Amino acid sequence: MSTDLFIFAGEKSADIHGERLLLALKKKFPHLQISGVGGPKMRSVGMQSILQMEDFQVIGFIDVFFSLPSLIRHFYTVSRAIAKLQPKVVLTIDYPGFNLRLHRHLRKKGYTGKICHYICPSVWAWGKNRIPLMVHHLDLLLTILPFEKKLFEGTSLKVAYVGNPLVEKISSYVYKPFSLSKDKKSVAVFPGSRKKEIERNLPLQLQACKKLEGFTIAISLSDERFAPLIQSILDQEGFSKDTVSIISADYTYELMREAYFAIAKSGTVTLELALHRVPTVVVYAISAWDLFIAKDLLRIRLPYYCLVNIIAGKEIFAELIGPHFTRESLLAHAHALLDPSNYSQCQKDCEEVISILGQINAAEEATKQLTPLL
Repeated sequence: MSTDLFIFAGEKSADIHGERLLLALKKKFPHLQISGVGGPKMRSVGMQSILQMEDFQVIGFIDVFFSLPSLIRHFYTVSRAIAKLQPKVVLTIDYPGFNLRLHRHLRKKGYTGKICHYICPSVWAWGKNRIPLMVHHLDLLLTILPFEKKLFEGTSLKVAYVGNPLVEKISSYVYKPFSLSKDKKSVAVFPGSRKKEIERNLPLQLQACKKLEGFTIAISLSDERFAPLIQSILDQEGFSKDTVSIISADYTYELMREAYFAIAKSGTVTLELALHRVPTVVVYAISAWDLFIAKDLLRIRLPYYCLVNIIAGKEIFAELIGPHFTRESLLAHAHALLDPSNYSQCQKDCEEVISILGQINAAEEATKQLTPLL
C-alpha cells in the first residue's frame, strides 16, 4: 500500500479537525493516498487506518502512567508503519506528549520526508523547552490560535495560523429540528467525553442543577456507550426519567443553540459554547494528585485554563478546577452568571472571541499550506 500522507490523530477533538482537513485535501487531491491513525470521523471519509484513535485515549497523569505499556506498544506500531510506508508527509494533530516524541524518533531513525504538526502544543503555558525541539524536527507548524505564531518569531520553523476549525464548522452547520422545554429555560450539562470525566464531573454538576429553580436540565451524551453510565448517575442522584433529557451527540449543536446557559467540562466544548454565545461555567474535576503534578511538579502557572479565557486574555467563563469545583461553588457561580447584567456581558464577550479568531476556513487554509509539500 503506497501512502502520500500519513496522519496521526489520537483523541476525539483531533478526529473532528482531521475529518474536515481530509475532506478539504480529498477535494483538492482526489487521488491522494492517506493512511494513519484516526477516529470514526476520519475513518468514515476514507483514511486507511493502521490503529484506531480509541486505543490512545487516556485522561489525567495517573491514567497515562497506568496506560504506558500499551501506549509504548502503539508508539512503535505507528513508527514502524511510517518506516514501511515512507509517506511524503507525516502530519500529526495535537496530542503533543506522544507526537513530539514521534517526530524526534522518526528523524533519529532516518525518516527524510516532511513532518508537519497541526495544532500547536501549549508552549505558552508550559514546556517552552519544546520550542527548539519543534524547530529542529518539524518542517511546518499549523496553529489554530492567533497568538501562537509570535512564539516562534526569530526561528527557522515555518508557522502559519490557519484559523480555528470550529469557526467554519459552526458557521456552516445546518441545524436539525430540535426543541427542549417550552415552559422553562434550559441548562445544558456537558460532563465530558470519557468515562472517568463523566464519573467525576456529572454528579457535582447534577447536584448543583438540582438547586436551580425554573430550569430544565439537558445532558449532552458524547457517545451512546455512556448512556447507561449517565442513567446510573441520574438514579444515584435521585433524578427521575421525566426531569432530565439526555441529548445524543448528533444534536450537540442544536442543544447549544437552545440552551440558556451551560455547565461544561473544560475543553474544546467551551469554545464551541462561546461560538454559540452561550454563557457557561467551566468545571474540571481532577484528583488532588493530578493537580499537584500539574502545579507543583510541572509548574503550570496560568491565569486561565479555559480556552475561551486564554484567547480573550480575560475571564469570560468562570473556571472551577480540581478542589475549587464543588456543588456549592458551582451553584454560586451559576447564580452569579444568571444575573442579567453578568449574563449580557458574557454574551458580548463571546462576540469578542469570535472576532479575535476571524472567519478563516481552517481546513482549506491548512490544505493550502500543505500543498507545496505533497
